[in-house]
Amino acid sequence: MWGRVGMVNLISMLVLMTKVISSYNPGFGANGLSMNYYLMSCPFADNIVKDTVNKALQSDPTLAAALLRMHFHDCFIEGCDASILLDSTKNNTAEKDSPANLSLRGYDIMDDAKQQLETQCPGVVSCADIVALAARDAVFWSGGPYYDIPKGRKDGRRSKIEDTINLPSPTFNGSELIRCPRGGCSLSNFDSTHDVDPALDSNFAKILSKTCSTGDTAEQPLDATRNTFDNAYYNALLQKAGVLTSDQTLYTTSKTRSIVNGYAMNQAMFFYDFQQAMLKMSLLDVKDGSNGEVRDNCRKIN
Repeated sequence: MWGRVGMVNLISMLVLMTKVISSYNPGFGANGLSMNYYLMSCPFADNIVKDTVNKALQSDPTLAAALLRMHFHDCFIEGCDASILLDSTKNNTAEKDSPANLSLRGYDIMDDAKQQLETQCPGVVSCADIVALAARDAVFWSGGPYYDIPKGRKDGRRSKIEDTINLPSPTFNGSELIRCPRGGCSLSNFDSTHDVDPALDSNFAKILSKTCSTGDTAEQPLDATRNTFDNAYYNALLQKAGVLTSDQTLYTTSKTRSIVNGYAMNQAMFFYDFQQAMLKMSLLDVKDGSNGEVRDNCRKIN
């Protein structure tokens, strides 16, 4: 019954990451990453990305969620290697043209940051690091916790639409989400063929039905504070007001109910777990110099 979903809230995209990804340990500093990777080669890299992101978010605050979502969709397909930024070619349809990724935004921010970095430090800062740094800065700009991440990722050379089938469905239940090897879900569309989730509050279900009746372009925020990083999402689940099946199921599933309760009552605990999870996600299948490169242009391989 659902119509098209609007831009996702920062929390919604990463709700399971805090626990599902926290169980994954790729090893800190993997593949030569370090916090000070650009200290000598491009000391202003962090500041250039941060200033670019902040300028864009001042004009359009909804891009904060978009940048976080882009990082998520990048890392969960072929690892954190900026494969999501590669354009399709005559002989290959890239990840960004998958139905699950068509609503991604923020590519121009990546291009802007890359251009500036190439001017200052040509051939040094990878697009993969730009994506990771931009997501971090977007979270902080929106009121979320600051977290530092090791840098030195290389850019991947593979980006294929068929790989995006690994993104979990927004109709997954709690058990399916937990079994997913890397968690998360693509939230680009509601499925119009599904019935109302019986776990939803009946009045909230009526609100969603009314929104959807206005057409496929209707937007439904995934929580009441869509441009602010906070724990409102979890409080909504307590009120049986989760928009997607994969949202409300977190409260109806026994394995995750205590997590929802904890984050709803303690935002600081959620922020801490989120920091740890983002650090671990940023290390998924990181490419090094032997299987990656530093692209001159984020949209195409060298």
